[in-house]
Amino acid sequence: MKHLFASLLLLPGLALAQEPAPESDDPYLWLEEVESDKALDWAREKNEASIGTLGDDADLAGMQARLLEVFDASDKIPRVSKIGDRYYNLWKDAEHPRGLWRRTTLESWKTDTPAWETVLDLDALGAAEEENWVWHGADCLPPEYVRCMIGLSRGGADADVQREFDLSTKDWVTKKPFFLPEAKQSIDWIDANTLYVATDFGEGSLTESGYPRIVKRWKRGTPLSKAKTVFEGESTDVSAGAWHDHRPGHERDLAYRSTTFFTNTMYLLTKKGAVQIEKPEGAKLRLWKEHALFELRQDWEIGGTTWTAGSLLVADFDAWMNGDRTLTALFVPSDTVSLSGVTLTANHVVLRMLDMVSSRIEVLTPGADGWTRADLPGAPELGTLGFSAVDSYASDAYWLTITDFLTPTSIAHGELGAGAAKVLKQRKERFDASGLVTTQHIATSADGTQIPYFQVAKKDLVLDGSNPTLLYGYGGFEVSLLPRYSATRGMAWLEKGGVYVLANIRGGGEFGPRWHQAALKDKRMRAYEDFAAVADDLVQRGVTQRARLGCAGGSNGGLLTGNMYTLYPDRFGAILSSVPLLDMRRYSKLLAGASWVGEYGDPDDPDQWAFIKAFSPYHNVDPAADHPPLLITTSTRDDRVHPAHARKMVALLGELGKDVSYYENIEGGHGGAADNSQASFLYALQYTWMWQQLTRPLPVPETSPDSPE
Repeated sequence: MKHLFASLLLLPGLALAQEPAPESDDPYLWLEEVESDKALDWAREKNEASIGTLGDDADLAGMQARLLEVFDASDKIPRVSKIGDRYYNLWKDAEHPRGLWRRTTLESWKTDTPAWETVLDLDALGAAEEENWVWHGADCLPPEYVRCMIGLSRGGADADVQREFDLSTKDWVTKKPFFLPEAKQSIDWIDANTLYVATDFGEGSLTESGYPRIVKRWKRGTPLSKAKTVFEGESTDVSAGAWHDHRPGHERDLAYRSTTFFTNTMYLLTKKGAVQIEKPEGAKLRLWKEHALFELRQDWEIGGTTWTAGSLLVADFDAWMNGDRTLTALFVPSDTVSLSGVTLTANHVVLRMLDMVSSRIEVLTPGADGWTRADLPGAPELGTLGFSAVDSYASDAYWLTITDFLTPTSIAHGELGAGAAKVLKQRKERFDASGLVTTQHIATSADGTQIPYFQVAKKDLVLDGSNPTLLYGYGGFEVSLLPRYSATRGMAWLEKGGVYVLANIRGGGEFGPRWHQAALKDKRMRAYEDFAAVADDLVQRGVTQRARLGCAGGSNGGLLTGNMYTLYPDRFGAILSSVPLLDMRRYSKLLAGASWVGEYGDPDDPDQWAFIKAFSPYHNVDPAADHPPLLITTSTRDDRVHPAHARKMVALLGELGKDVSYYENIEGGHGGAADNSQASFLYALQYTWMWQQLTRPLPVPETSPDSPE
């Protein structure tokens, strides 16, 4: 990210570019060598310099210690998932930074002091094997749930090792075990001696995005090289995979090709081969007993009827495969109500909806006379609601999580058809929320679109423009940003008197697929216009002013804040960009970047580069602009968004003499941290830096001879 001012003016791929830059013209390509000694030495030097600027700030060490105490606290809610007849939890604390995988009974979990049985100690395993293992989850075979494939990642990367584990012995399987070496991969149990495996099988087996494109059926006791290929995608796909539906009475095998990040084709695997299931590529398909559920991302005209994008439709699956195109609508969106999720239990389909970014839950039940629907009993009217099945194959039991910005998250347990769920656990209050209030506001974007945003601030907030305000956004991949309780944010920002703002800009999913698609590819600038409009509205309302307004975002949100830095430098007093995309000329060539062409466009196509370059921060730095201070954080082990995005931007800005700080965690993956100690330091660094920038004394304006002062 740094280079000479003279070079900047000459490089066709940077600020003055009209055509894609030849890769050889990028002076910082060497920073794409993730773990080269030269690149890592550069990163460590930048880390030391950036941390040194905060070294005298007592808040940094104090905040890190306080956050670590919360992250390691023994009174956190131990979230559990049901595997067989036990409830499992991955627990991290000071003694177990990588985690204990442990189990208990539901009745014991309900108590204040559950009796836990350790199943696997990740820290002990890592020490014994001299590996920095990070938990990637367990896939266990129903209905016995004895054998599991456990994913272990080195340092938190997306790639992992898959190893077979026996829950009855609490040990690794040693007799003819299934084992897969490190790769970006997916597996699924067919039966006790057979797996579907999609992994790196060697040359030509991966997509251009670096994910598997070949699926094989692997028998126990045979070498992986002898596994039988059952399905293949194309190299231009994002990925391919397969799974076995274990639902009793409806067992079947399915495969998919993710043709882009948002589109896929699906297939029923039969003895005669793969039979494609007719549906729009953009539709999500779920099979539930005899039903096929289609969640639409585009309008769908079929059988003389046009179904609206965002709708949920149902058909009889066997009839569908035999040519019957009868569809029934289970949900149709409105201007303010969208479908945010679907959960399947043994006997019900549960819809999670957003109404002006507030949660609602509805329970649908099939019967002889069609589908009936009812609101989830006892669900609160306010707050963000999360609904998940306890055991979707065997029961209608569920977990309900309830949260908002200021109320600690609670977890309720219930059974559909048996009245309201009962709250069993609630997080401890971790910050002083007294005197704070959440309000919702509307900003008007450049094209007149109304953009909602949440504001968390003191009830008696003085609207004199003096308040340090942190604006957060994402705006991509149909991800909805919803109110949730965060001890970190509360302790590090709200308690200090800061205002926190969450923007529901286009590109997200708050109003369904249309909200997302309004900021795709050549429409991308709308997301940035929306975010800038919220910033303007905060100033116009008197909440803050430019010098007191900061913004933050990570991943795609890091691209968002990177564009605030280059396109709207006059709007902010400080900007934080975490694990960001920034070089949009080369993003599709770096790690998983090719899988996001459906979101951003293809920079190798000159017509698409013509609009992509407008939101590529690395190519739009104006050396003469008055840019605010910038902090960029990333992770060496992030194998999703390449750390070179962050590295190259910092090198460029440093060479131009800009006020830029940098922190690269050598571990951590895309989340930025591999354990609680790393996470507490990262958050403390980010919030302390932001507070420091936004609370600096304001410059005193010069007075004229005629001024009364």
